[in-house]
Amino acid sequence: MNVISINRNRCKRCGICIEFCPVKLFDTEIDGTPIPQRIEKCTGCKLCELRCPDIAIKVEVIKDERQ
Repeated sequence: MNVISINRNRCKRCGICIEFCPVKLFDTEIDGTPIPQRIEKCTGCKLCELRCPDIAIKVEVIKDERQ
């Protein structure tokens, strides 16, 4: 399972990460802050990280050694 970290101080709640996520794993808090909810669906593509204009998202791809 991959790890998605959001720096709340940098995030301006623009929603770009939500739009670019191909598996739609983000929900939002009332204030618009993205919340990764369905982490098990994360493919590790890093589109959310790469598209974030504020460099507020970090995706750590964890390789499954059992495969």
